[in-house]
Amino acid sequence: MDLDVVPDLTMRGQDDPHGLAAQLPPTVGQLAARIGELAARPDRWWHLVRPDPAAPGQVALEETGGVRVWLTTWPPGHRTDVHDHGGTHVSTVVAGELTERVLTADGVTERPLRANRVRVHGGRTHEIHNPGPAYAITLHARLG
Repeated sequence: MDLDVVPDLTMRGQDDPHGLAAQLPPTVGQLAARIGELAARPDRWWHLVRPDPAAPGQVALEETGGVRVWLTTWPPGHRTDVHDHGGTHVSTVVAGELTERVLTADGVTERPLRANRVRVHGGRTHEIHNPGPAYAITLHARLG
């Protein structure tokens, strides 16, 4: 009998017997699931919404395991600078509506960002605009 396999047999049924999963960063799908679950729990973040007509307000919600999660309140008419997300970044609109303009070598496309859809950002240059007339609220998660 090979006793080297005994420890693995006795750990059968454990999710991560060697602690390897804790060392891996979350996947895009895991970030998206995290944001979706958070969006479904407004009791955890709604009290942090601070409408400011002068500029968007960002509030950090958590930073654990290399993941930063925050809430942004977008005033009507506000537009971001053109930018890209160098790493993994997901977001969802939880109130209001935004417009995303994506800039590529093939041209510019524009689309509405509506509530209850998780978006994956990264690898594309874009800007976000709140066409108003109401405030919009988004939740975000980013690695690093």
